[in-house]
Amino acid sequence: MTAPATGPSGADRVSAEPEPIKAVPLRHPGQWFAAAIVLVLVVLFVYGAATNSAYAWNTYANYLFDTRILTGMWYTLVLTVLSMIIAIVLGVLLAVMRLSSNPVLRSTAWVYLWVFRGTPVYVQLVFWGLLPAIYKQIDLGIPFVVQFAHFDIQALYSAFIFAMIGLALNEAAYMAEIVRAGVSSVGEGQMEASVALGMSWSLAMRRTVLPQAMRVIIPPTGNEVISMLKTTSLVAAVPFTGDLYGRARDISGVNFEPIPLLLVASTWYLAITSILMVGQYYLERYYSKGASRQMTARQLKAMAAKPSTTIAEGESDERR
Repeated sequence: MTAPATGPSGADRVSAEPEPIKAVPLRHPGQWFAAAIVLVLVVLFVYGAATNSAYAWNTYANYLFDTRILTGMWYTLVLTVLSMIIAIVLGVLLAVMRLSSNPVLRSTAWVYLWVFRGTPVYVQLVFWGLLPAIYKQIDLGIPFVVQFAHFDIQALYSAFIFAMIGLALNEAAYMAEIVRAGVSSVGEGQMEASVALGMSWSLAMRRTVLPQAMRVIIPPTGNEVISMLKTTSLVAAVPFTGDLYGRARDISGVNFEPIPLLLVASTWYLAITSILMVGQYYLERYYSKGASRQMTARQLKAMAAKPSTTIAEGESDERR
């Protein structure tokens, strides 16, 4: 009698398994060549800047933490924050007016955007600086009958306030379009479903539309904040010279060394902008949750750890 056929032994099964693939990464000589060229150029630029007496690095070090520079940086931050707060509030109001079915409100918002987006911000700041010469006083009340309040613009003139108003009114026109684009990006079915559930228009906007629109609103708003920080250097048109650039320019007018003072101002602008960019990154990541199928590094790490945990549990069960 012939012996019954038996399956392959365990050793045969092991030897029959394919060998693991050895992945060899592709070589990119062009990238290394480009990186070498860039590195050489950077080294040459740094060496040239370090040995060039025109940069006056001693003056740069002396004024980098000067109290006048730090005070100017503080005024720049205050101008940026206050102007952006006013611009965001007014921009939301203008966006609502633009989306309104009322033709008067819609036309008024359109004219506002047309004027403030169609003229340079520097020209607008010059007009705000000349406002006391254009309107010496403002009277509130019923025309030709009675006056309730009287404001002397020349007596109330403050360069800081007019600079803040000028920056805010210009930025509100851009924020209105950003908010309008964000609200329009949300499907109409979201509002219809919210109304069907018994929500009012304001509640539906607050609970349903705006949280989804923030994914579109946050990135350009962060860019506008950074742009506002740099636009504060134009408030000399008002004129207001208490900002960072104004302080650096005043100091350079005394010691006749504008280059190191410009480097000082640029250093602080870069430092503040870098902090704002980090904050913008985390805000975008927070409001983009669920918008993409791409997993974060933490999620990929957790998924990679699961198979090993499962295999270890299986081996422990077999040993038992």
